Amino acid sequence: MSATESDKTPQADDSGMAATDPRKRRRALLVVGTLFVLAALAWFLLWLLVFSRRVKTDNAYVGGNQVAISAQVPGTVVAILADDTQRVEAGQVLVKLDGTDAEIRLQQARSALAQAVRSVRQQTSSASSADAQLAARRIDLKKVETDLQRHLPLLAAHAESPEIVQHLRDGVEQARAAVTAAQAQADAAHAAIEGTDVAKNPAVMQARANFRAAWVAAQRNAIYAPVSGYVAQRSVQLGNSVQPGQQLMTVVPLHDLWIEANFKESQLRHIRIGQSATIESDTYGSDAAFHGKVVGLGAGTGSVFSLLPAQNATGNWIKVVQRVPVRISLDNAELDKHPLRIGLSTTVEVDITNDDSRVLAATPAHQPVAQTTVYEQMASKADAEAEQVIRANLPDDTH
Repeated sequence: MSATESDKTPQADDSGMAATDPRKRRRALLVVGTLFVLAALAWFLLWLLVFSRRVKTDNAYVGGNQVAISAQVPGTVVAILADDTQRVEAGQVLVKLDGTDAEIRLQQARSALAQAVRSVRQQTSSASSADAQLAARRIDLKKVETDLQRHLPLLAAHAESPEIVQHLRDGVEQARAAVTAAQAQADAAHAAIEGTDVAKNPAVMQARANFRAAWVAAQRNAIYAPVSGYVAQRSVQLGNSVQPGQQLMTVVPLHDLWIEANFKESQLRHIRIGQSATIESDTYGSDAAFHGKVVGLGAGTGSVFSLLPAQNATGNWIKVVQRVPVRISLDNAELDKHPLRIGLSTTVEVDITNDDSRVLAATPAHQPVAQTTVYEQMASKADAEAEQVIRANLPDDTH
């Protein structure tokens, strides 16, 4: 073997293995180093373009309204028309109470309203009679005054005795007193009815208000659902004696829900109202992504509003990172496709790329958060029923 060939042959080390080529080693190290640099650069770009523009928390739960259904009048439960998990519509009867006592009070109020209308009609007739009496007394006064004026020239000519003229003068005074008395009676009769018709008379209005209250109380023996939703926490049973304000069940609307995301205080720096958010629920996982917007940040941390707030002035104080609830709205169309329940766990990611909007709401809300027309309909029906009672007790020519 020549010297040149011997130089190209790898030298064996003491273990008998050939030594690694330095150039291959450097190449491998360069490749590995390049991969680490590229990975670090990719991670930096990912953080700069994505992660730094997002804040994320899994301390987030589905929130919603819990409408407590309670009795408005005392009574005994005679029927339960909805149970847990069942859907109910606004205005649907949920529970019925025994209405015997309420029906009796309603009949009494109905009779009192009818009597009030008839009493005002009687007062109107009395006022008309007093007016007629006043007119008659005025005619009498005019008659005696005319007789007196006719006899005065005769008295001056000594053709009439003074006693007769004095008698006429006394008659005039008596007639004037009768006119004054009749005027007072007419004024008294008109005082109770003046300025209003029968339906607007104060006595009728008072009786109408009592009837309206009795009618509404009778209707409240049927307990209605103020909103549409699903029944939960039913505690009422047949035969229960319930009192006003006693909770019987809960109706949960599952259409207008929101997310209560509890972000750390260190994550709130760039969160603003109106920013978009992506929500993933534990129920559906990655199969369903919900989209919403930040609608507001809580006015304080959860520890402040707890039943027993922390006392941080104690000597054994330990700093704990606080969390602030952030409310995020949900799209009702997405909720229709993938229904959620209140209290479910979710993971929320808020896009904080645009942080130019406000942290706090600048103007008060002008629209109601929630409303129902169930009880307004009840009041309008009570007015219609009272109007029917009034018309039934008016003369036929006034209907």
